[in-house]
Amino acid sequence: MTTEILLQKGDITKLQSDAIVNAANSSLMGGGGVDGAIHRAGGPAILAECMEIRKKQGGCETGEAVITNAGNLPCKKVIHTVGPVYQDGKQNEEALLANCYTNSLKLAVENSLRSVAFPNISTGVYRYPKPQAAQIAVSAVQNFVAANPEAFTEIIFICYDEENYSLYKRLLQKA
Repeated sequence: MTTEILLQKGDITKLQSDAIVNAANSSLMGGGGVDGAIHRAGGPAILAECMEIRKKQGGCETGEAVITNAGNLPCKKVIHTVGPVYQDGKQNEEALLANCYTNSLKLAVENSLRSVAFPNISTGVYRYPKPQAAQIAVSAVQNFVAANPEAFTEIIFICYDEENYSLYKRLLQKA
């Protein structure tokens, strides 16, 4: 069985999958954009578990990922990853962004999660140029799936806006 890589337009907090990925900040305390939406929809259980992670390890570094319960969300788990703030493309941003996807997928495998949904990490307030971010995301996921073909049933890129949806659609049609 091979992994299906899918594309959807919509709200990640409504998605029923084993795990959704949160574009978190390093404090894990919630914020704006996807992060705020996931914390609001998931309720206080997610924040409580994030606070426990903070106590143990002081947050989450850029490019790394941690996992929590999903609170009131329709998924089983939330994987929180911290994308890079885009500076000029010369501060290791590409590798850090790719690590967000790879480390989230590794964490999903470790937790026997077979379907994972990703938002567009770092493309909001972190200002990563959307075309480059989409290319990095698709490449990182495709590379992981090529190396681990049986790990997942599906990986979903879920785009909230039309611009990201169009970018991912073009990239995935080439695959």
